[in-house]
Amino acid sequence: VPFKQHHFGGCVTDLGGVTSHTAILARSLGIPAIVGAHTARQMVREGEVVIVDGVHGVLIVDPDPLVLEEYQKRQHEHESQRQKLKRIRGTPATTRDGTAVDLHANIELPQDIEQVRESGATGVGLFRSEFLFLNRGDLPGEDEQFEAYRHVAQAMRGMPVTIRTLDLGADKTVNSAARGGPNPAMGLRAIRLCLAEPQMLRIQLRALLRASHYGNVKILVPMLSSVSEINQTLQFIDNVKQNLDEEGIAYNRNVPIGGMIEIPAAALALNVFTKKLDFLSIGTNDLIQYTLAIDRTDEEVAHLYDPLHPAVLHLLAHVINGANKAGVPVSVCGEMAGELAYTRLLLGLGLRQFSMHPSQLLGVKQRVLTTSLPEITSLTQKIMRADDPMKTRDLLAKLNVA
Repeated sequence: VPFKQHHFGGCVTDLGGVTSHTAILARSLGIPAIVGAHTARQMVREGEVVIVDGVHGVLIVDPDPLVLEEYQKRQHEHESQRQKLKRIRGTPATTRDGTAVDLHANIELPQDIEQVRESGATGVGLFRSEFLFLNRGDLPGEDEQFEAYRHVAQAMRGMPVTIRTLDLGADKTVNSAARGGPNPAMGLRAIRLCLAEPQMLRIQLRALLRASHYGNVKILVPMLSSVSEINQTLQFIDNVKQNLDEEGIAYNRNVPIGGMIEIPAAALALNVFTKKLDFLSIGTNDLIQYTLAIDRTDEEVAHLYDPLHPAVLHLLAHVINGANKAGVPVSVCGEMAGELAYTRLLLGLGLRQFSMHPSQLLGVKQRVLTTSLPEITSLTQKIMRADDPMKTRDLLAKLNVA
């Protein structure tokens, strides 16, 4: 997290894949990045001028003056495009045919709220609360957590703030909850860890419920896979509410409780989730990883990570469609939500709420403003029927023209 306070011009790594946390962090900082370059460390010397072209995945070491000039021109154009986008900050995100779309922001820490305001987001769709727990020797207490959640809730002035309960484990661990198994991504993490460490969960839920009195707070539970986990979690929340009642502490009695859909089992058993929860949020990063059995932090298989794989698209369509039919709000808060290439495809599948890093929001809004839903329907259906990856990509390119 201290990484965020530095001023980097770009980022190049020898290891990793496009969905590794380094790549996600670089995107969130709005800096060009190249990951998995393999030999960059051997080729670049201290003090050398380099060009990091994150768009084409090209690293140029000690460039020729003409090449440098060309890239400086591109950099200038990119910056002026960014400035132009700021003009639509206050414009409601509505498609050309008049359909309203909610564009929310993902945050890691309370101080990110400044960027959320600048982006013109209409809510916080994902506050990754585990970042309060990282880079420290102890766990944050109830009051420290409460102050952090309240700060964000008040700063958003009545707009929705969705706070995810601890998603620790896998690649994010804290000292007192470090239980890395042989395969951490499928081990004791997120809600599984919280149910195994009830005191940690109880403290967090108390802080969240107390903060719900100061704004439009929603609680999101990560990595649910079964009805028993949902029931245990809801029972836990009821118990905490009871304790707060006995102590005379104010909270929003009707605070919405939602679930992350990031395990294929949850997507396939959607009915249970729509019956028991108030809203759903699709975490595409993990959903894709688990559906395709690909560790997204392993560069040897990172190239197989494919958001356009037919199985992934059908799971997404199934969840969005099922939630819409059941009248349960659904959003996508994974990396797909902030990728311009997928904005129209997700709209065509019926998605009306996106949550992304604030730096991606205005670009996505511009794409929404230039989209007509009736015009994209047939192309979206063709993409869903395609089984050849090349054809899928050609159709997606057509969808994104104009």
